[in-house]
Amino acid sequence: MNDFWKSAGMHLVEVNKEGWLALTPDFLRAYYTRPEVHPIETSCAEEVKLFEDLMADPFMEVPKERLKTLADQDAAYNYEVILGFRARLMDAGTVEGAYLKMMRADQADVPPVFIDQMVHLIVRNILKDCGDPIRLRAGEIFFRDQSVSTDDGMIMLADEEIVSMHAASGGLGGLGQLLVESDTPLRRVELDVMDEDNKNLYWERSDRFDMVVDFRFTQPALDAFARVIEAWVGHFLNLKVRVEPRQSVQDEQWTWHIGLDRDATQILNALYEGKELAEGDGERIVALFRMWVEDEAAVIDTVRGKPIYLGLAMSEDRIVKMKPQNLLTNMPLPQDA
Repeated sequence: MNDFWKSAGMHLVEVNKEGWLALTPDFLRAYYTRPEVHPIETSCAEEVKLFEDLMADPFMEVPKERLKTLADQDAAYNYEVILGFRARLMDAGTVEGAYLKMMRADQADVPPVFIDQMVHLIVRNILKDCGDPIRLRAGEIFFRDQSVSTDDGMIMLADEEIVSMHAASGGLGGLGQLLVESDTPLRRVELDVMDEDNKNLYWERSDRFDMVVDFRFTQPALDAFARVIEAWVGHFLNLKVRVEPRQSVQDEQWTWHIGLDRDATQILNALYEGKELAEGDGERIVALFRMWVEDEAAVIDTVRGKPIYLGLAMSEDRIVKMKPQNLLTNMPLPQDA
């Protein structure tokens, strides 16, 4: 089996008997070495000592009084954030458990980059035995923003960070290829459109996030994304679901829906309530899905035997910012589930 997403940090954690990711000292050390926390030349002796102590014992208790001894209070604040995040991880014991608790409690004090990193790692764990590069590329949507191109009726998703990096350094010449020309030597960033012929290129460049995916209806990536949704829900909620791409929602008994991002939530809510969409909102839907929960007894009475509709949309600036937590917090489950 080929390796992929080494940047996720799978080597820093351990998989417990339930298949979730157990917290380890090395996982915490990786956060202590982040540039916001790692000492620099001007760091005071107290800050250096705190860093060294935490690296020696990542689970060490750090009283707030000790943070006040740091000369750089910005550094003290950064430690407070890291240690607060650590407390949530330690309380849950697993990365998945901490993520689920934070999402259900809407913990706004956790830096978004930490949430994305957790999702990256969790999806890496979920897809650890996956041998299909197209499904892995679809999985990137869970934790990396996507720039959308709809030229000529296409729906092409490219990594937003990679596109922005190029745009800032020379201009976008098309999603298929990026070529930077300046007075300095040419710098090339390749963005190949993934297909059945070239998909195995993904294995050697999975951490570059530089392959474009065709997300149109009937294309393999849409089905692959549906399979990742199924695996995500099964991993967290122990629910077997079946997800299928749809072109529209035509259901007089439409009972439940979940927006996979903020924009899709607003658009689906408006459609469900029979409101007229603002101009252009309908065109911002990137994908629609119908999900069935196989164990009808697992959902609330009003949804039993009925599908759950899912939507993914782009913002007005053509960016998809998926919120995978919506699949966990907005499922029609009994309150005691």
